[in-house]
Amino acid sequence: MSAEITNWINERGISEVECIVPDMNGIQRGKVLPAGKFLKSLTDQTLRIPGSVYTVTVTGEYPDTINSIIPDYDPDMVMVPDPSTIREAPGFKTPTAYVIADAYTREGKPLAIAPRMILKKVLHLYERRGWKPVIAPELEFYLVSKNLDSDFPLTPPAGRSGRSETASQPYGLEALGEFEDIIEHIYDFCEKAELNIDTMIHESGAAQLEINFVHGDPLALADQVLLFKRIVRHVALEHGVYATFLAKPMSDQPGSSMHIHQSLLDSDTGRNLFTTPQGRDSALFRSYIAGLVRLLPQITPMFAPNVNSFRRMRPDSDAPINVQWGSDNRSCGLRIPVSDAKNRRIENRLPGADSNPYLAIAASLICGYVGMTERMQPPKIMQGSAYNRARTLPRTLESALDRFSHCKAVRNHLGEDFFDVFYAIKESELYAYQSVISSWEREHLLLRV
Repeated sequence: MSAEITNWINERGISEVECIVPDMNGIQRGKVLPAGKFLKSLTDQTLRIPGSVYTVTVTGEYPDTINSIIPDYDPDMVMVPDPSTIREAPGFKTPTAYVIADAYTREGKPLAIAPRMILKKVLHLYERRGWKPVIAPELEFYLVSKNLDSDFPLTPPAGRSGRSETASQPYGLEALGEFEDIIEHIYDFCEKAELNIDTMIHESGAAQLEINFVHGDPLALADQVLLFKRIVRHVALEHGVYATFLAKPMSDQPGSSMHIHQSLLDSDTGRNLFTTPQGRDSALFRSYIAGLVRLLPQITPMFAPNVNSFRRMRPDSDAPINVQWGSDNRSCGLRIPVSDAKNRRIENRLPGADSNPYLAIAASLICGYVGMTERMQPPKIMQGSAYNRARTLPRTLESALDRFSHCKAVRNHLGEDFFDVFYAIKESELYAYQSVISSWEREHLLLRV
């Protein structure tokens, strides 16, 4: 591994390396090192980071209920870079590289609560069965005017015409052209960073864009989504605007999702296991759907992790409210796209753009895995609008966390420690949010109640 990374850095004249660890919220933490010092650390294991980075909340605080998992004396973890993730980091004056690292104890044991390790654990379960999951994320985000005061609502930025969008422009080519400079800049940076992106479209919201990733290995795609967010934010700032992956950034605009297309191959033959040799739905396909239907509502915080996430999941936000499944039906949480037998797949439309890609992908795959191993049977396929059916997803983060804490079927696979740490982080963030008095309360209650 050391020789592989050394040759890569030397061939490209890299001067600095950003060694990245994604925390529980998918926020990138880590260290920036001179290339020489980074390479030295690969042999003497001096590249370390406190284990507490995996327990920090989005507000920068630490829950005080998990000292049995990460001791309060906060021991260092050894950062072990994954050579498959190293790539040029575009946009820096000094030749820089990104590399994503996993955390290990000094005894060489992987830190089991780390989100990237959680996804690896799920993929190992599939590997033992001779199954190879394939995924393709579709990630939405907004461009917004710079907002220096968080008390003020976000607004769409002006495009090349000098005007801001005021109405929905789904798939609008003229609307897409308004941000051509930013889009071309994103494509250039993604090409330099070797991110395997495909199509970009204008989504329904004002200045809302969507990028499709080429299908592939779940871990590699989670890594790419993580770095794509970093690149897009960087590009947006260079153009004087913000890019946000907040699930519901503006009250009068649709939310932003991260739809996950998923299929299942035989590891030996490469055959799509979601179809029979005759091209019909396989038993594994139906059981996979059944697992998603039954378990995704129980682990919603893994793909809707913030209080804002639940503002998106409303019928008027072009987002699912339940886990009905249907053929080419976008009102359903689980859509079966029109395809031939070879490309049979399921589109999970529940995850928000704000979710940690490792955990959102792991959540979808583990629910499908449990469904297949327990041979679950799905409900009847949905005909018509799923918005006319009862809501089965929780309405708030508080309700979602209550369900999450009792989901033994997934807890048994992902581990007690992960569940306890994730719950503690989200509970702490929820408490911080509930401690804030909102402008709505001041507007409507201050002088009237």
